[in-house]
Parts: sequence; structure tokens; C-alpha cells
Amino acid sequence: MQRRLTVVLVLLMTATLIAAGAGTLLVTRRAARQDATRQLLSQATVFSQASGNVADARVLRVVNRLLRLEGGELIAITQAGGVSPALPGGLIAAQVDPRRLLQGGKVSGLSGTLAYAAVPTGLDPRVAALFPAGRRFAIVLTRQVGSLGPSWFYFLLVSGVTLVVAAAVAAVLARRTTRPLIEASAVTGRIAAGELSARVPTRSGDDPELLSLAESINSMAEGLAGGRERERQLLLSVSHDLRTPLTSIRGYAEAIQEGVATDVTVAAGVIVNESRRLERLVADLLDLARLGADRLSLHIGPTDLGVVVSETLRGFRPRAETAGITLSSFIGEPGLLVAADPDRLAQVIANLVENSLSFAREAVTVSVVPSSGPAAPGPMAATEPVGDVLVLVDDDGPGIAAEDLARVFDRFYQADRGAAARRGVGLGLSIVAELVRAMGGRVRAQSPIANGIGTRMVVELHSWRGGRPEPL
Repeated sequence: MQRRLTVVLVLLMTATLIAAGAGTLLVTRRAARQDATRQLLSQATVFSQASGNVADARVLRVVNRLLRLEGGELIAITQAGGVSPALPGGLIAAQVDPRRLLQGGKVSGLSGTLAYAAVPTGLDPRVAALFPAGRRFAIVLTRQVGSLGPSWFYFLLVSGVTLVVAAAVAAVLARRTTRPLIEASAVTGRIAAGELSARVPTRSGDDPELLSLAESINSMAEGLAGGRERERQLLLSVSHDLRTPLTSIRGYAEAIQEGVATDVTVAAGVIVNESRRLERLVADLLDLARLGADRLSLHIGPTDLGVVVSETLRGFRPRAETAGITLSSFIGEPGLLVAADPDRLAQVIANLVENSLSFAREAVTVSVVPSSGPAAPGPMAATEPVGDVLVLVDDDGPGIAAEDLARVFDRFYQADRGAAARRGVGLGLSIVAELVRAMGGRVRAQSPIANGIGTRMVVELHSWRGGRPEPL
């Protein structure tokens, strides 16, 4: 854009100089008049400032003599618009516009070949007292500029053509350059005011630099809008998940305190369970914060994947039996070692199993298979291995919509998997993704997996080779 603008300006200046050179003789008269007017206005301003500093009437008379030598006069103006003494050069009062001078304005112009300028001035109170009260003062200067004959027609012709061309080019160039900037400024103002849906319009003909600016602003707005929405969802979800256990804890605690609890042991058990729910939610939030700050400690080493899966599932069997869900496992190769942190790996599997139990109808299956080993049993397990070692967590729930599959591991994102499903804060799967990535693995979701229903969570891990693997 800068190079094109420079070329246009150079061409414009060249055309202007050519036109000015060819029309110099024709525009001399007007230029002389304009120069004379500007000079008179400048000189009158200087005299105005000088006379305002005069505190002695004799000095003021000297200043007035100097003014007359320059074709000028110090005049007094009444509130009615009259002037005295007579104006120099045969000017009349209407030409110097006394009312405008009374308002503090400056006046300049031409009367035939006479250029004139009038500037209001203030006098020192000691000098002003010598004049009748209520009068204001002004400096008037005049100068003869002469005449070059009937050159005005040629001047108007040349200057008119030049001005039209220059104005047209400048208008097009200014519009092309400033319109995107004005739009960007307006949109950023709306974004700053909280209107995060505002976007800068982009056009294929815009300059690359301006187009890049618009895209950057739009990208920033999208990021801010996404952040605000995630923050809103987090506050709503966390407040809901906090309120439910707190209500139960308070209710049972008050019942125990007031002695109306029919079974104190049961009431205490509810309080303990709900406290654990709160502790789990706070732990999830802390884990997510540590992962985001890269401060979560991991101890990567040889880990028996089958043992971790079996021990983790043991803790979920009572819940599965209560819900009438069959929780089963398939270990394709016992003693399979992977490079992982045992505790964090157990946390990953626990989050995936808990998520599957929340949506399953009848069955949840956890399978461990090596990349070259047998596939997990059952019609829902027909997935070709991708990584070194796979952990497959299958459920027969309603499944996940295709548009949600790529986002189920995003923070605070909750896919719609049916109104009856228990909804959380949307942290569990995002923590799974962060932990697996920190252990050098990868996690993904597949849905449906059989008869148009079901969901499979696939965790890909590296087998142990004596060193910490790089992330997939």
C-alpha cells in the first residue's frame, strides 16, 4: 500500500508542478493578492499584539503613525458597529465587518486592487480610558496589489482542471485508505464497549495490510467472545455443582444439630459423600490450573496398564451395580508396560469410566490392547489400532453428535447427549486430554460405534522403552 500510495503522490505532484509552471504567468495576479492578504493579516496581528502592550498614549500615537506608513489605521468601533476615524484606502465600514471584529474575529479581503486585513486588538486600560467608554479597537492594514489584466479566466481554467484532477485522485485514494481504518476503529470501539459480536468487514479488493488488520481484529473478537462464553459456562456450571452438595450438607447438618435426623449415620454418610464431591470439583479445577501453568508434577516410568485398569475399575463396580450397568474389562496382553505416571493414568481412566457410566444404558467396557494384539471383544470394539498401546472405554449410551466430537475435550465444553444424562462442569475430559498429552500420548473420541449409538474413548500410549516419550 505504501509503495502504491507513493507512486500516486509522485504522479500527482508532477502533474501539479507542470500545470503550475504552465500557468504561472496566468495566476500571478491572484497569487499576489492572496499573498498580500496573508501578509497583511500577519502584520495586523503583530501590530495588534504590540498595541495591546502599550501603556503610554504617546507611544500609542507613534504606533499609529507607523500604521499609517503601512497604509493602516487604529480604529475605534462602537457597539452599534460604527467606526472612527475614516478607514484607510477608501474602505467602507461594511467591508471590515465591525460586528465580526467586535466578536473577536479577523477580517481580510480585496476591494478592487486593494488588499486589506482587520484584526481586533485590546488596549491597556490606562490608554483605553482616553477614549469614550464602550468602544472596542481594531488594526486595519491596506496594500495596493496592482493588476495584470484580464488573466482571471485563464487562471480559473488551469486551476480548475488541476483542482478537479487532484481532488478526484485524493478522494479515491483517501477513501480506499481510510475506509477500512475507520471501520476497524469503529469496531474496536464497539468491542471495547462489550459488543464482542462486532466484526470488521473484509473485502477482496482491500490492501493486504488492511485485510490482515481486519482479520486480526476479528480473530481477537472471536477469542474474547469464546473466553467470555467459557467463563460464563464455567460460572454457571461450577455454581450449580457447588450449590447441590452444599444444600445437602447444610440440610443434613441442620437435621443433626436440631436432633431431627432419623439416622445420624446415614446423614453423616451423605455429608461425607457430598463433601467428597466438592473436594473432587475443587481438585479438578486445581489440576486444570496446574496443567495450564505447566506445574503439574508427573513421574513417568514403566507402568503395568492392566493392573492400573483393574484397580481403577474395582472402585466403580458398586456404583455400576447400583445403576444396573455391566462394567467389564478386557486385557489383551497381561503385563503390558507403558510409559506413564501410575497415579495420573488412574485418574485418566477414572474420569473416562465415570463419564461413560453417566451416559451408558446397560454396559461399559474398558479394553487394553497392543497395536499388534487382538482386538477387544464385542460388536462395539471394531476399531483399528493407531498407537503403540490403546485403552478403549466403550459405552452403549446415546452417542455424540458428529459436530461435537472434535470439541468434547475442550475445557468447559459439554456435548448434548440427552436430557437425562448427568451434566457436570465440563472439566473431566479436558483434564484427561491434558494428562494424556503430558504423558506423551493422545486421546480421541469415536461415535457411534454400533447400531447408531455408543461412544468410544481411545487413549493412545507409548509402550515403555526406557525413556520419556515425546508427545504425539
